[in-house]
Amino acid sequence: MNRNGLYLIIAVLAAVAIGLGIYVYREENKPGVEIRIGEDGVSVEEN
Repeated sequence: MNRNGLYLIIAVLAAVAIGLGIYVYREENKPGVEIRIGEDGVSVEEN
């Protein structure tokens, strides 16, 4: 494999890693409702 092919593979892997990071970040920060049931009763929190 020549050097350009190696650079291409590295660039593609970096782009995939960045894209996956952005996707996970956005999924974690989506607004939503969290419902917890515990000893203190029912708790509803809006994120």
